[in-house]
Amino acid sequence: MLVELYNREGIQVGDIELRDDIFGVEPNEHAMHQSVIVYLANGRQGTHKTKVRDEVSGGGKKPWRQKGRGTARAGSTRSPLWVGGGTIHGPKPHKYTLKITKQLKRLARKSALSLRLSEQNIVFVEDFNLNEIKTKYFAEFLKNVKISGEKTLVLMPDYNQNLYLSARNINNLSILPADKISTYDILSHKKLVIFKSALDTIYNTFNN
Repeated sequence: MLVELYNREGIQVGDIELRDDIFGVEPNEHAMHQSVIVYLANGRQGTHKTKVRDEVSGGGKKPWRQKGRGTARAGSTRSPLWVGGGTIHGPKPHKYTLKITKQLKRLARKSALSLRLSEQNIVFVEDFNLNEIKTKYFAEFLKNVKISGEKTLVLMPDYNQNLYLSARNINNLSILPADKISTYDILSHKKLVIFKSALDTIYNTFNN
């Protein structure tokens, strides 16, 4: 399919051909859902931990006599019944790691890209660079391509320090190399800006 290609000033300079097998597939909601679940689960550290009664300090001595005080017949102040005691059935460290097949992961990314394109939420631009690190210049570029205020993901062919440092202070904007994106990255941003040469990077990720 043909889509419009813009330059840094927001002027259309031609058209660009997209691969239908990546940008023109029927979005698979199940694949995208599974991919997002796996992404979020694998981001969890699983280091949560509370102490049970044999791990808290103190409590070696019976706090008071067994009978005659009208109080509980306690054997230790480290009981879960008391302030400062251990917990019952508290969280323990464990892994949240999940896996999905490579085919499902690829289908999810294709579905996410196709969905954003069908919503007309992807802008394709010619490659450009900034001679100096200046947030103002990158903000002007976004304004020229009519993207401002929306949560936006910019995809570059590879890491570019001047562009990255110029963009990082702009609210609701993320900038990443095209081979590092996940389904979650695409779906969590309303708008996508894709550099022309980043398309080849995206295509290569599906060929490997």
